[in-house]
Amino acid sequence: MKIAMIAPTHLPARRANTLQVMKMAQAFIRLGHAVQLAIPALPAPGEAVDWPTLKHFYGLQVEFPLTWVRVSHRLRRYDYGWKSVSWSRRQEADLVYTRLPQAAALASWLGQATVLEIHELPQGTIGKWLVRRFAGGRGARRLVAISAHLLDGLKHDFPSLSHPAAGRWDFPLMAPDGVDLDRYADLPDPAAARQWLAEGVEQAAIHFAEGDFVAGYSGHFYPGRGVQLLLDLAKRLPNVRFLLLGGEPQDVARLRSEAQARQLDNLTITGFVANADLPRYQAACDLLLMPYQRQVAGSSGGDIAGVFSPLKLFEYMACGRPILSSDLPALREVLNQDNAMLLPCDDLQAWAQAIQDLHSQPERRARLARRARQDSSRYSWENRAARILEGIKL
Repeated sequence: MKIAMIAPTHLPARRANTLQVMKMAQAFIRLGHAVQLAIPALPAPGEAVDWPTLKHFYGLQVEFPLTWVRVSHRLRRYDYGWKSVSWSRRQEADLVYTRLPQAAALASWLGQATVLEIHELPQGTIGKWLVRRFAGGRGARRLVAISAHLLDGLKHDFPSLSHPAAGRWDFPLMAPDGVDLDRYADLPDPAAARQWLAEGVEQAAIHFAEGDFVAGYSGHFYPGRGVQLLLDLAKRLPNVRFLLLGGEPQDVARLRSEAQARQLDNLTITGFVANADLPRYQAACDLLLMPYQRQVAGSSGGDIAGVFSPLKLFEYMACGRPILSSDLPALREVLNQDNAMLLPCDDLQAWAQAIQDLHSQPERRARLARRARQDSSRYSWENRAARILEGIKL
């Protein structure tokens, strides 16, 4: 199948949506499909977009054609929707796959076989209209939601989506995000991974003391990610080393300043880590933290806590380290008491006690890590891509 993918934002970028798009493109190729990817706007002057850079940035093993589509920011991507759909038609693509509702609505209306993937409930009159326009078009084939809670919300907001015309589409579908299982296979133990970091591979060396017990976090520091809880935990547990991976430069600078003011000598903030290197950084940790709050800001600014499927969740599981996670309904779709410790979102004492308990219970750490690793096997990007394409009629 020839698939035209339409990215929702420019790349390279540190936003999770670009990483997810690149991983899905690779998965389709590994399944034997031909993929071309359209990207809004030209790269900024001097910005590297060669394939060696992109492979390292996104942790990819394959290459595929990229097309940058010039857009006007004043038109709020509506010109990009039209231009990218026109591009897909010139490519004679069998299927359009996108997270951009503007493109999905137009492609479906024009009769092109189209899959729309949604990561949060559409907001506003226009957002909901675009989904209805997509669903009512001759080309609509599938609407993909990343969590069961999101799917329930879509069915509530769009009752007609649960009753498609017979034979037109298999619709809708829930498909959580995924992970590159092969890149998380045979990772070194924490001590060996920490030695790798101490040698300064790829960026400044991170020095660990012998016998350190390391609690790790990877991802952005947006509101709702639990960053303040992490700082409070570092203050409460001086015998634990906290390793925070990622963050935009301004957020990293702010947190480093706050950590210095609070004299948190047991906390290290690395800044951005390329996806190619991320598994080894995560492997340097004895346990991994996911302290989401009751409200989580998405890239568009809305609250996604009730419907999200974080990429780090599946990376943590595949890494084979015990996971401490906030107990949120959307996360319980994947996590349970056998593969993680689920904790109240904002209960500092409960989190501190859980870390101390795991620190003193190596057998329990091993049991949780082993089960998480086993459960991650069902969440490969290739499995996800195959399930999404299964049964689609062109």
